[in-house]
Amino acid sequence: MEFITSNMAPIMFAGLIVFLLMGFPVAFSLGACGLFFGFIGIELGMLPEALLQALPLRIYGIMQNDTLLAIPFFTLMGLILERSGMAEDLLETIGQLFGPVRGGWHSPWCLSARCSQPPPAWSRLRSFPWA
Repeated sequence: MEFITSNMAPIMFAGLIVFLLMGFPVAFSLGACGLFFGFIGIELGMLPEALLQALPLRIYGIMQNDTLLAIPFFTLMGLILERSGMAEDLLETIGQLFGPVRGGWHSPWCLSARCSQPPPAWSRLRSFPWA
C-alpha cells in the first residue's frame, strides 16, 4: 500500500491511458479515472470523505453559472451548422464576396481606419535608420 500512496499520480496517469486505449471518450475517461482514484484515495486515507460528498453541490453550482452555459450552446450551434452544411456555405459565400479584395477586412489598413489609429506599418517605417 505504501507504493500506491507514494505513486498515486503516475498510477492515475497510467489508468487514464488504459481507459483511453480501451476506446472510451476523453471526457468519460477523465471523469471515471478521477472518481475511481478518488474512491481509492478515500479508502487509503489520503483524502477526506467530504471531498466526494461536496461533488454534487459543486456540479450543481457549475451548472447554474450563466457564463459557463455558453460553452455547450456554442458547441451545439457549431454542430448544427456543420451537420446542416450551413457553415461550409457561409465560408464559401464569404470567400466569394471578399475573394477579390486583397487582405480582406483583416488588413492593417482597414483595421487602422476603423479604430482611428495609425497602421502598424507606420511604426515599422520609423524604425529604419534611413527613414
